[in-house]
Amino acid sequence: MAEISTKPYLLRAIHEWCTDSGYTPYIAVKVGVSAKVPLQFVRDGQIVLDISYEATSALTMDNTAIQFKARFGGIPQDIYIPVENVAAIYASENGQGMGFEPTEPESGTEATSKEEPVKKPTLTRIK
Repeated sequence: MAEISTKPYLLRAIHEWCTDSGYTPYIAVKVGVSAKVPLQFVRDGQIVLDISYEATSALTMDNTAIQFKARFGGIPQDIYIPVENVAAIYASENGQGMGFEPTEPESGTEATSKEEPVKKPTLTRIK
């Protein structure tokens, strides 16, 4: 039996902790061709998204992807983030959360060929 990754479970747990604590959960995502995000907000191959229930509609977080609908510049968009592309999840109010090593996308899947490496946000441990 193949080993199941803990990453999607940790993402859901920290999202729930943020929500229960009254914090706003954000994710930092390394963007590749599998991710469906508004490209005009991608910087250095990364995008940071508010995944609170107030900012999203139809949010689902399963073992393979995070999906939701959100408005960007007033335009509704469907967002799709493969779990392996998530670099961090954290509370915007205090920076507490968890960082991950995003899986490198397949060759040729970078948004541009001359991108800089993803810079992870500074995170603190959840107590």
